[in-house]
Amino acid sequence: MTASERLTIPGEPLLTRRLREAAARGALGHASVVSGQGDLAPAARFLAAALQCAQADSPCGTCPHCRKVARGIHPDVITVTDPEHKNISVDVLREVVSGASTLPNEGRRKVYIFPDCSLMDGKAQNVLLKVIEDGPPHAAFIFCARNSAALLPTIRSRTTQWKLSPPPEPKEEPDGRALELCELICTGGAPALAAFCAELEGEKISREELRELLSRARDLLASALAAVYTGQGSAAAERLAGAGKYKLSAAAESLDGFIRQCNYNIGVGHLLGALAVELGG
Repeated sequence: MTASERLTIPGEPLLTRRLREAAARGALGHASVVSGQGDLAPAARFLAAALQCAQADSPCGTCPHCRKVARGIHPDVITVTDPEHKNISVDVLREVVSGASTLPNEGRRKVYIFPDCSLMDGKAQNVLLKVIEDGPPHAAFIFCARNSAALLPTIRSRTTQWKLSPPPEPKEEPDGRALELCELICTGGAPALAAFCAELEGEKISREELRELLSRARDLLASALAAVYTGQGSAAAERLAGAGKYKLSAAAESLDGFIRQCNYNIGVGHLLGALAVELGG
C-alpha cells in the first residue's frame, strides 16, 4: 500500500501522523481522550484500528482487524451507548467494567469507545475509574468529547489526549449577540454581564435558544484561543484573543458546562443567573 492509499482520518493529517507515530512507538496507551470541534467518530475508529492492527504501519487499513473496525463489526471494539436512557446509566458502565475483564474474542485488545462523554455524569464516570487506573492489560478505552472537561479530572489524568485540528475560521462575521456575550465575559465585568443576562430573561428566551447562543459563543472563544497560538483569525477572534489563553480557556469550559445543563429541565432564569455569577468575575 502506498503512502497516499493508507488509512487516514479525513481532514486531520496532523492527528493521523501523530497517532501513527505513537502506534509505532507502542505509546498509544490504554485510555485516550479524543476531543475538539468536529466529527470525533472517524478519529476514534482510527485509534481503535491502531490498537487492534498488528502490522508495522499501524493501522494498515487492509488487515482483517482494520477492515472490521472500519465497518463497525469488530467483535472486540464496543461502542458504549444507552438507548434506554437520556444519559448513560451506572448499570451500563458496570457492564463495561465487568466485560473488560474478559479476554478479547479475536483482537489484540478489547476496545471500548464512548462516543459522547457529555452523556456521563460524575457518578457514572466514577464507576470507570478503577478499571481505567488498574484494569486488565488487554482492555482499552477511547473517550470522545468536544471538550475534555466533560470528563472528571481523575479520569483525564489517566488518559492520553488527542485533539482535532481547530475549526477553520468562518467566512461570515460572527453572530452579533454571541460576540457581545464573549466580549462581556472577557472585558465587560459583572454588572454588564448581569444586565445582558437579565435582558435575555426578559425576552423569554427558550432553553433551546439559549443553548444555541451559548454554543456560538463557545465556538467563538475557541477561535479566539486558536488565534492566541497562531496569531491569525477573524477580526473578532483576534480582538477577543487579547483576553489571554487562560481566561479564554476557562470561559469556554464554563460555557460548555452551561450548554450541557441546557439539556436538563433547569429554568432559563436559573441558568442565566448562574452564568452571570460564574463568568462575571
